[in-house]
Amino acid sequence: MTRIDFYLLADASDQQRYIFACRLAQKASKQGHRVYIHTESAEQSQLLDELLWSFSPTSFVPHTAVAEECKNNPVYINHSGDPLDIHDVLINLSSKTPDCFARFERFAELLNQDNSVKEAGRERFKFYKSRGYPLHTHKM
Repeated sequence: MTRIDFYLLADASDQQRYIFACRLAQKASKQGHRVYIHTESAEQSQLLDELLWSFSPTSFVPHTAVAEECKNNPVYINHSGDPLDIHDVLINLSSKTPDCFARFERFAELLNQDNSVKEAGRERFKFYKSRGYPLHTHKM
């Protein structure tokens, strides 16, 4: 069963949420996991694509936003579709639950202190809890 981790960030900044997603993707990929970052939109996917190159001054995270290249990269970013060959880690930056979430071993929900992000996260938490998923909360 998918393990779901809620990461509660201390501020309301979208930028810090995106940087945390990059750090989490970097950590998971260094441990040999393949990662799917699910975003809200094409614009958010593009932003994450750029951040994964620049968020760390000493390294970058190999990644792609092109479905055809997803098999050759440890991190795949997209706002639609289903990366059928990735089953390890899903990082959700969308306000909705990705349809494919139950196929992953680990699922990370990143919430900040923005009221709309928190409220959408609470609804997703209730959804997962009602279906018996193991839930873990981490205050960052």
